[in-house]
Amino acid sequence: MTKSVLNKEGLALLRLARACIAEEFKGNDPGDEEFFSEFSNKFLKQKRGVFVTLHKNGELRGCIGNIDPVKTLVCGVRENALLAAFQDSRFAPLTLDELNLIDIEISVLSKPEKMAYENCRELLSGLTPGVDGVIIEKNHHRATFLPQVWEQLPKPEEFLTHLCLKAGFSANEWEKSGLILHTYQVQSFGELD
Repeated sequence: MTKSVLNKEGLALLRLARACIAEEFKGNDPGDEEFFSEFSNKFLKQKRGVFVTLHKNGELRGCIGNIDPVKTLVCGVRENALLAAFQDSRFAPLTLDELNLIDIEISVLSKPEKMAYENCRELLSGLTPGVDGVIIEKNHHRATFLPQVWEQLPKPEEFLTHLCLKAGFSANEWEKSGLILHTYQVQSFGELD
């Protein structure tokens, strides 16, 4: 994972995410041209996978994103900030009282690369903890963990076991054949950086 220096693009994305959430509480649509006129930077208009993660007191409070590069960063951050705040099924919707208690992190994904491996030993040795985000898929089921998840699950076996469970597979599905894996890296920007 690349913890990026908080440059003007990262700052703009973080401000956008927070503004979208705040405007939702006011019943306003932050999608008007005046609000987005500052986002003319070429980087911000790229189509990239992007996740928005909310933390409260250091604990996960919401995380939603898109793996595939189907939206511009501005559009992806705007939509995923609202989804993370109000529609992550693991949490109750964010309340106005919590707005100033959360910190926001944005992860911009590189293009996922298919990982070739012959057996589970090769799979384990091919992962770089703390750097690789991992996507697993099989039979139309798919799940991912951002590289930040390595902080809670530092052992590759444990990381893959929990990722398999997230996808609805058996815990040891990663030890069997037929699982398709992709890895990616992220450029992350956080309000606490």
